[in-house]
Amino acid sequence: MGTFVTLAEVLEARGSPLEEDEVWCLLFASTEALLVISKTGPGNMCTMLSPGSVLLSASGNLAFKNCARHEDVASFTPPEVQQGHAASTRAAAEKMVVYSLGMTLYWCVDYQLPQNQPIQLSTELDRLLLSMCEDVAVRRTDLLSVLENCKIHHKTS
Repeated sequence: MGTFVTLAEVLEARGSPLEEDEVWCLLFASTEALLVISKTGPGNMCTMLSPGSVLLSASGNLAFKNCARHEDVASFTPPEVQQGHAASTRAAAEKMVVYSLGMTLYWCVDYQLPQNQPIQLSTELDRLLLSMCEDVAVRRTDLLSVLENCKIHHKTS
């Protein structure tokens, strides 16, 4: 399976945020992997991701680990989870993981930027991440829509 490091460790080692192309690649790979996991059953889907739970290998593989409860994951936690709601369906679990993936990627583009420096994202990527981080779950985009956006971006870039 190879050696994996967390996304947080990668950013810490490089000391700078992810570039837009890296965010698109990570978003595409994460979404594909999450869709595969989702199809195996809602019980297999982690509803929470964070920079400490996204695992990357030197060979380009991606995996996820469950967020440990001792991790500081509050800013990656979907609002409905913070309100005590559990994922009762596959669709609900997907919406939760979409939120935490979006917040994780925003964290990656904002990593160690000075507070007064805005993040540098295309309108296209910023809109997609905003739709992933929608506070109201029914208005939040789903994994298939994220994947479709990634494919469109890849074809046009």
